[in-house]
Parts: sequence; structure tokens; C-alpha cells
Amino acid sequence: MKSFSQQLIDEARAAFIEGDYATAEPLLNQPTLLNSKNPEVLQMLATIYYDQGKFNKAISTFKKALEIEPSYTDAAVGLSIILNDIGRYDDARRIFDQAKAQLDAKKQSVEPNVNEKFASKHAELADMYLQFKRFEESAEQYLKAISLSVKKVDLILRLSECYVQAGQKDKAIKELKSLLQADPRLASPRLKLGLILYNSHHIAEAVDQWENILRYEPKNTEAIRYLKMAQAAGVTTLTI
Repeated sequence: MKSFSQQLIDEARAAFIEGDYATAEPLLNQPTLLNSKNPEVLQMLATIYYDQGKFNKAISTFKKALEIEPSYTDAAVGLSIILNDIGRYDDARRIFDQAKAQLDAKKQSVEPNVNEKFASKHAELADMYLQFKRFEESAEQYLKAISLSVKKVDLILRLSECYVQAGQKDKAIKELKSLLQADPRLASPRLKLGLILYNSHHIAEAVDQWENILRYEPKNTEAIRYLKMAQAAGVTTLTI
């Protein structure tokens, strides 16, 4: 049978995940949880404070979580995001790098998939930077994620989109072509590469990419659709 504090945290976590912060906050503020020195409790509270615009309170609460567990990545990422938001970029980078160093130091004995965890966090930061059109920082974080992860395809696709939005299509093309050299059968990168080429008015090269997909996947509906659209009169720009 679960303890009372465990029941509370389970209920709070469920509400938090659903985005029901009005329910989660009073549960997390119960003394039995606040006094438990559980960094997850503090991380969830800090996230709620951030959502409410209570930046100072969120920062202090994230810091309390990290005092308890310096390698707690969710708290480190949350704190670094807030610090970035208020323009404290050097502090944000320092907090994230400190957490990574802490976790790297014990990764051999604690968790073999630590690099994937950090890759995921770098990717989250990259997505946020991209959302606010801070392309240089976004690309930097995507590249860090790619260097850590073995699951590179999705990350390179996201990096290529960052380059496209930044007006650096040549970099996007280079990344995608490099990925396809390693595995020519990948459909998603070829679709993306074809679109970038098409929208750069390299029609023949774009069509070649989509036809290449059909050599491996004759029924790939996306490739078929783009080829038909490319053949249609008046089509000048395609989007994925």
C-alpha cells in the first residue's frame, strides 16, 4: 500500500503532466511533500511558477531542486530556460553545463543512456530557440544533441529546418546529403532535401530525390504526391 506522501505525489504528477496546474500546485505545496526533499516536487512547482510568470520564485525553486540533486536534468534545463528568457545567457549555459558535468561524472555506474537524456534536453532547448527565431543558438543546441545521440535522423531534420528558416539552405542541403550518404534508403531526409531543392528552383535535382525514394519504397505516398505536384502547372513552392 502506498504511503500518503506517495499518493500525493502521484496525484500531483498526473495533474502536472496533464497541464492541470491548478490541481497540481496545492498538492505539491502540502507540507509532507515540501519537507520531503524530493527534487521532482520542487521541479514541478518551479515549472508552475514559471508558467504563472513568477520568475524569481521559479528560479529559487529550481535552485533548491538542484541543491538536493545537482545532476537533476529537468531542473537544470528549466532553470537555464528561465535565465535565457531574462537575458542571463552566460548563467543559463553555466547551469546546464554544470548539470551535465555532474551526470557525466557518474554515468558509468548510474545510467548507460545518459547521453540520450542530454541529447533530448539539448533538442528541447533547440526547439525553444527555434520557436523564437534565435537560429544560431538553436543550431548550436541541435548540433550538441546530434553529437550525443545515436538517433540522429530526426535531429538532423530539425537542424535542417533551422537552417532553412535562417536562410542558410546550403547548410541544410549539406547536412541532409551527408545523412543520406550514410544511409541512402532514408525517406524523410530525401523528402526534405527534395523540397529544399525544389523551393531553391533546382527542379530536376528535387525530382531526382523523390524518384530515388520510389526506388526503395514504390508506394511512398509523400514522394508520389510531391512528384505529381511538381508536374502540375503553376506550382512554384512546396512545403512539408
